[in-house]
Amino acid sequence: MSARDEVMARVREALQDVPDGERAEDVTVAWSYGRPLATGAPGSAEVVDDFVEKVEDYGAVVVRVPSGGVETALREALAALDARKVVLPDGLDPAWVSAVAGAGVETFTDDPVLSHQELNGIDTVVTTAAVGMADSGTIALDHSAGQGRRALTLLPDKHLCVVRTSQVVSDVPEGIAVLAPAIRSRQPVTWLSGGSATSDIELSRVEGVHGPRTLYVVLVED
Repeated sequence: MSARDEVMARVREALQDVPDGERAEDVTVAWSYGRPLATGAPGSAEVVDDFVEKVEDYGAVVVRVPSGGVETALREALAALDARKVVLPDGLDPAWVSAVAGAGVETFTDDPVLSHQELNGIDTVVTTAAVGMADSGTIALDHSAGQGRRALTLLPDKHLCVVRTSQVVSDVPEGIAVLAPAIRSRQPVTWLSGGSATSDIELSRVEGVHGPRTLYVVLVED
């Protein structure tokens, strides 16, 4: 018996109890693109908890802080990451910039534009985010204010990312809806699902090939 014959035999066996007069009909699903699949609204406790669980599954660190605790969280994160040189994109909260500058690290801005060689010598980048997607534990950057150009988040080895709970949505289609204006205006979008890693070569996991190998998320309750 060929593989095809075996498959067809199993299909016929599975359909034995189906009445002869029954016809297959499409079932209409009341859903539109961008509509959340989960019952929770963006930023709700169940969506945020799911997001944290998925991000941590990737091996990233997630620290949840109140809205007034970002500065302290950034200083503690830089110490935990053993950061020495940190690049800060334009558009970050001035209080955050001051906190990083006071953390005993050397800070850099991207004005004038840093060369790839200069960025390669910087170990940490601090950014905000555009959206977080709970079902996949993915964070997306649209490289607007506070996120910098793509090179800033690809060359340093450690990424310290600040995400607000109100930015966390339930799934990828809902996240795409948030990113739609940036996509339509042809802004680059960077997707982060944990630290950069690949198993393409002989199924051996290598970290840091396509971007930072370490992702540290400060999740701000807002």
